[in-house]
Amino acid sequence: MIGTDGLRIDGDRLWCRLTEMAQIGATANGGVCRVALTDEDKRGRDLFVAWCRDAGCTISVDPIGNIFARRPGVDNTLPPVLAGSHLDSQPTGGRFDGVYGVLAGLEVVETLNDHGVTTNAPLEIVAWTNEEGARFAPALTGSGVFTGVFNLKSTLQIKDKAGCSIGDELQRIGYAGEASVGGRPIKAAFEAHIEQGPILEAEGKTIGVVTGVQGMNWYELIIDGQEAHAGPTPMEMRRDPVLGATRILSRLYQLAEEHGPWGRVTFGDFKAEPGSTNTVPGHLTITVDLRHPDQAILDTMDRSFRTIVAEECERANLQGRVVEVWNSPAVVYATECVGAVRDAVAVTGFSAMDIVSGAGHDSVYISRVAPTGMIFVPCENGLSHNEAENADKQDLAAGCDVLLQAMLKLAN
Repeated sequence: MIGTDGLRIDGDRLWCRLTEMAQIGATANGGVCRVALTDEDKRGRDLFVAWCRDAGCTISVDPIGNIFARRPGVDNTLPPVLAGSHLDSQPTGGRFDGVYGVLAGLEVVETLNDHGVTTNAPLEIVAWTNEEGARFAPALTGSGVFTGVFNLKSTLQIKDKAGCSIGDELQRIGYAGEASVGGRPIKAAFEAHIEQGPILEAEGKTIGVVTGVQGMNWYELIIDGQEAHAGPTPMEMRRDPVLGATRILSRLYQLAEEHGPWGRVTFGDFKAEPGSTNTVPGHLTITVDLRHPDQAILDTMDRSFRTIVAEECERANLQGRVVEVWNSPAVVYATECVGAVRDAVAVTGFSAMDIVSGAGHDSVYISRVAPTGMIFVPCENGLSHNEAENADKQDLAAGCDVLLQAMLKLAN
């Protein structure tokens, strides 16, 4: 690695690439709509592949549509060091979510080309399929199939609201590849990403050294009471599920505070039935999202949640139950990858802090099969999944410089 500590990426080239990619699926409000396996996604994939080929990479695509662009190393029998993210977006998404990590990987390769540097191990850039899950559920589809979390055959049969399957759409856009899916050794995997939150900006830090990802539990809280007329029924004689819910929700907010600063609780959707203004509802369903980066604490929050529901429903003469819909265990990233990012920060001199990701990423699944790390850069006002999503050109370049040095460390 002699002579590479001073290498810096071309921030103007990275910015121009991001700007050009953002024209594909551009929205009137400055965002992008490049939903997975649409014509816009195809155009984005085609452009990325063309750029990678121009940079001397060889391309392979697996049956779930994951794209791998490989730059040879001195010893190509060694497993590669990988960098990447995703190209698909939300329907009203931003210009940097996902795509920054893919094009940062490409910029690392082009910088090494510019300076005639060949790493000992090969490098790969990856664009994972359907990270967002906006058109096809679940999210993280490509990385999930790659790591064996999802079955390939059944995943290809998943359909969108219009009845189009993932498999048919991959065929239609020309990205149903033949490379083996998963089972390939990886020396290390990195993902550069905008933070999607306000912490780095608030702390005045350029780089977030991501140590892990919060554990996430999704539930439906279902409370049954008794329908009654809103006028004649005295308050103290009602079996009102909304009353029980207000007490439960208040205690869950307190629970998140007790496990702060990383405890999270969110109530995203409410459905009262029968849904009439002058009828006390008999049935209430509320979605609940609990998160914490320490799995033991998240498990404690889960138990407390269930206890709170039982206590408050008994108090209000209601029937309550908690249905677990989905969970993603907390992730702790590999020591060698986190260490490589910290070393890269020391080499580059950017201000930095350790941070935990509050959102899920492809790296959550990749960490199950390879040492994995992430690099965050600030985004304006913490906005993401939003057409107003924005990031500073210099911050994006800084994150890519850190990615370059981290990859060099582990590829050599």
